[in-house]
Amino acid sequence: VQLQASGGGLVQAGGSLGLSCSASGGTFKRYHMGWFRQAPGKEREFVAAISWGGRVTKYANSVKGRFTISGDAAKNTVWLQMNSLQPEDTANYYCVADERTSVLQSKSFFYWGQGTLVTVSS
Repeated sequence: VQLQASGGGLVQAGGSLGLSCSASGGTFKRYHMGWFRQAPGKEREFVAAISWGGRVTKYANSVKGRFTISGDAAKNTVWLQMNSLQPEDTANYYCVADERTSVLQSKSFFYWGQGTLVTVSS
């Protein structure tokens, strides 16, 4: 499975940015998808996830109320709308996918894409 993410960039604090990611390949066509991030010198952390079909969404406490995850099940595409960005949101953001429903609880996604860098200036 290949995950192609796009949309990173530089934004000022308080601004907004959107990320998108599409999953292709593989034999299974229904993927739960999400985002992780890793800031310089910090451990990787879960950001948000959405079930195939969009019925279930999960968010890290640090982004609740500011970030919104959405998806297009038919296209295996997921978006992350990030509002009220702060310097501490600066990180490489990684798109993830997995066909197992358990990942929505465990956050142990199998497929990972290349990171896209989000930089928030103060």
